[in-house]
Amino acid sequence: MTVKYTDKVASHGGFGSFFKLLVRWRGSVYKMVWQDMLAYIVMYYFISLIYRFALSEDHKRTFESLVIHCARFRSLIPVSFVLGFYVSLVVSRWWGTYQTLPWPSSLVIAVRTYIPGQDEESKMVRAAILRYVNLTIALTFAMISPAVKKRLPSLHHLVAAGYLTESERVILENLEKKSKLHKTWIPIAWACKTVQKARKKDVIQSDSDQRMIITEIMSLKSRCGGLLGYSEYNIPLVYTQVVTIAVYSFFFFSLLGEQYLDPNKLYPGHGIDLYFPFFAFLQVFFYIGWIKVAEALLNPFGEDDHDFEFNLMLQGHVEMCILLSEAEQDELPQYLRDSPESDLPSSTNNQQQMLSEHA
Repeated sequence: MTVKYTDKVASHGGFGSFFKLLVRWRGSVYKMVWQDMLAYIVMYYFISLIYRFALSEDHKRTFESLVIHCARFRSLIPVSFVLGFYVSLVVSRWWGTYQTLPWPSSLVIAVRTYIPGQDEESKMVRAAILRYVNLTIALTFAMISPAVKKRLPSLHHLVAAGYLTESERVILENLEKKSKLHKTWIPIAWACKTVQKARKKDVIQSDSDQRMIITEIMSLKSRCGGLLGYSEYNIPLVYTQVVTIAVYSFFFFSLLGEQYLDPNKLYPGHGIDLYFPFFAFLQVFFYIGWIKVAEALLNPFGEDDHDFEFNLMLQGHVEMCILLSEAEQDELPQYLRDSPESDLPSSTNNQQQMLSEHA
């Protein structure tokens, strides 16, 4: 689930407003990179101790030449350019995935507006359309999210969760025998057919109302298709491999290029005995942290700290449909002209007067 933190810095500002975020662990860069950085420190000191205490003088001279050579040429690896462009691409893809998430609120409002009847037929039509759409969303999420797949692994679980009826399950299973293509769009076809039947029975009162509902249904279908596309077609593997090789090549060459060398030898840039490679540690920390950001955002469909919480979305969609689609008459506010003037706040009275004067 994506970690929320903007409420901690949204309105306070001032000096150090962002520093409070640095002590958070869940979803933090420390949680992502600590294993790599621990491996870096262990290997660095292992090499350093061998140089200080285990090598002969001749071997030390050879080692020193190797360190100087690595320090000179490791900067030729274009880590910043390759990694920066890659992370920018991954973040753009993550944001595009978020914008593609299906939210049925517009459809729910359209269904409630254009199928307003309180008779049994109207209620059944509204319930069927919204259940079919939620079924499509659930099937889509189950295809791309391991968390949803774990909760809804089969059609029987969808029946138990209320997304599907037994007769509809039989239809989907029969279609599965005919074709192995995913059946995500079958409920969308059912929803459109339900709208068509409702129009013939005058449950939907005009063709324009029918088109509006169909448009909202197809919009949700397009969003679900977009999610399936993001899940199936990723950033080309060759690009990910190039970036990973560049970062970890720099990681390993830094182990040698930043090693302590005897200051008495007067090598350029090695005049101080550094017991801890502070600046090299920071540099590697930034690069490793950067690629870990890309790894976290590359697949937002899993169960990590930075992934979308699809199970909560499904639950919210169902509750939204129940809340908005079956609003009772007494749950709707009265028109202002029907409210007693004494019961209205002064600001509301002023607004009503201004609107009347303008009219």
